[in-house]
Amino acid sequence: MSLNIGVVMDPIAHIKPWKDTTLAMLLEAQRRGWTLHYMEPADLYVRDGRVFAVTRDLAVRDDNQDWFTLGEPAPRDLTGMDMILMRQDPPFDAAYLYATYLLEKVEREGVLVANRPASVRDSNEKLFATDFPQCCVPTLVSGRAALLREFVKEQGDTVMKPLDAMGGTNVFRIEPGSANLSVIIDVLTEDGKTPIMAQRFVPEIKQGDKRILMINGEPVPYALARIPKEGEFRGNLAAGGTGEGRELTDRDRWICEQVGPTLKRKGLYFVGLDVIGDYLTEINVTSPTCVRELDRIFDINIAGQLFDALLELK
Repeated sequence: MSLNIGVVMDPIAHIKPWKDTTLAMLLEAQRRGWTLHYMEPADLYVRDGRVFAVTRDLAVRDDNQDWFTLGEPAPRDLTGMDMILMRQDPPFDAAYLYATYLLEKVEREGVLVANRPASVRDSNEKLFATDFPQCCVPTLVSGRAALLREFVKEQGDTVMKPLDAMGGTNVFRIEPGSANLSVIIDVLTEDGKTPIMAQRFVPEIKQGDKRILMINGEPVPYALARIPKEGEFRGNLAAGGTGEGRELTDRDRWICEQVGPTLKRKGLYFVGLDVIGDYLTEINVTSPTCVRELDRIFDINIAGQLFDALLELK
């Protein structure tokens, strides 16, 4: 079966091919004989109510020096696609918001978009985790300095982070009595105008921040534990962490059972849960990563599992 697969992503020339999950998906789609059509968010447009994009045919290779070839740009009616992968990285800014609106129009015409644009738009990766308080450490979301200071006084060692960043950007660990508490709050909240997230620090981060991948509400049975580098508390690979493969624990599976039905109902077909120790900290719905690392460690094909699941939905 030959399919036309569109991918909306950040510039493919700038990815790190040896670790890029979108490339893993594209390689699997090409292995299946599917035709790939590449577009960036700025390529999407609406003409007389129909959604088009300036697309380019794409060929990919598993080569860290030479991983793609693009054809000539040409306008294409996106309702002719069989499936569109929405793989744009945060931050979730105005351009990202508009892309969800346009892809939602395509979805209404019967094209499968993964993940569902409206659900991506409505599921902030930090706030979404608070829908499952039974899985989380004590958490506060607020822009009010007094509430944030009281939370630190109550919880002790605390992590504060913005709601719209990724890769460990602007994540602060604050210990009781820190002289920098007020300035950190002022900077992160933009002097009280923007809410942020505060969570009790989980010391088990030393054993890794686990990324658990969910496919249509069901977990891949292995996680990538991202171990912080020496002198660092953030496990993100972008912050210098190293990845170590782990089988899911009973607690991990319980968290997946709590979250999975909601993901399936929302059409969030491919999601990354972040779990530290026994606690869910974030739910990544935009462009979850770690496929290539897990595939290498456990000799599996996560992109293949994802496409098999998506084909069952068509």
